[in-house]
Amino acid sequence: MTEDTVTRAVTTHVVGAGDDAITYDIHGDLADATVDRPALFLFAGPMDASGLALLAARITDRPVVTYDPRGAGRNPVGTADITVEQHASDLHRVIAALGVGPVDAFGTSGGAVHLLALAAAHPDDVRLAVVHEPPLAEHLPDREAVLAVVADMKRTYGEQGDGAAMAKFIAFVMLDGPVPDGYLDGPAPDPAMFGLSSEDDGTRTNPLMRNMPGTIAYRIDVEALRELGERVVVAVGVESGDALAARGGRSAAAAIGRRVTDFPSHHAGFTDQPGYPGDPAGFAARLQEVLG
Repeated sequence: MTEDTVTRAVTTHVVGAGDDAITYDIHGDLADATVDRPALFLFAGPMDASGLALLAARITDRPVVTYDPRGAGRNPVGTADITVEQHASDLHRVIAALGVGPVDAFGTSGGAVHLLALAAAHPDDVRLAVVHEPPLAEHLPDREAVLAVVADMKRTYGEQGDGAAMAKFIAFVMLDGPVPDGYLDGPAPDPAMFGLSSEDDGTRTNPLMRNMPGTIAYRIDVEALRELGERVVVAVGVESGDALAARGGRSAAAAIGRRVTDFPSHHAGFTDQPGYPGDPAGFAARLQEVLG
C-alpha cells in the first residue's frame, strides 16, 4: 500500500491470469462510493496508470480507479496486435471485479476509443462516460489518408523498429489539420530529431504500435451510443487545435448527436510534462464539474 499526494491509500489488484492479467489500482476506499458519487475509473491507452496519477490525486470526493491497459505497464507484454474489443472486455472485467455497480469513467486518447466501445457493449457498466479526444478516423473527410499514414507507420515499425516508427508517429500527431496531399511522399523524419535512436533493437512489443491501426480505424457503434444520450460526454481540449485526436473527438460527437464539451489545455492537459505543460488543476476541476 502506498500514499498519493492527498495521503489516500492506493491498493493494487490483478484481474485475470496469464496474457489476460490486467493490473489496476484503487485510490481510496470503494465503500465511499455512492449513487451520486460512484467510483471514478480513469484510463488512457496505451498510457498506463502512472500517467493518470496527477489527475487521480486531485479527485478527492470519491474513490478513483486507474489501470494499465493490456500490453502496457505492469501487464504481460507481447508482439501481437491488440484490438479495441479486447480493451473494452478488459475494462468490463475490471468494473465487474470492483463490485460496486456502475462507475463514472474518463477515457482519454486510445482509452477514449476503448470507453466508447465499452459504453456501447456494456452500457450498464457506466453511469457517465467522459470521452476525451478519441483519435478516430472513421468520420473524418481525410479518413483514407489518415489510415494510409498509419499503415505506413506500422510497416516502418515492422521493417525498421521502434525509433523510425515513433519518429513518424510524433511528426503525425503534431500535424494540425487534415493530412495534406503528398504527405507520404516527403522524406521520413529523422529519429534523432526527437531524441530517438535509429537502431533497430529487434523488439516489437511497443504497446502504441500494437494498438495501431486498430484503434484509429475503429468504427464506433453509432446507434448504441446515440441511445445513451447525455450519458456520453465528448471532450476536446481548447488548445488542441485540429490535431487528429481533436478532430476525431469532434467527428465522433457529431456522429452520435452530441455537442463537444470544452476541456482546459491540450491532449495531455491532465499531465504536466517538461516542455509540454498542461493544466492538471484546471483539468480536474472541469472533470468534476462535468461529472456533477
